[in-house]
Amino acid sequence: MSVLSYLIPISLFLGGIGLVGFLYTVRSNQYDDPEGDARRILNDEWDDHPKP
Repeated sequence: MSVLSYLIPISLFLGGIGLVGFLYTVRSNQYDDPEGDARRILNDEWDDHPKP
């Protein structure tokens, strides 16, 4: 049971590191794809009304 007193703070710390890394990537616009958007708007393969 005393192992939990070590594992819970370690897991919270690692989760915090993951959260900070994710927020850093979102704020630095690493998920933006302006080139892909420009290609998709000119592509004829896009179907506005897909068949059911």
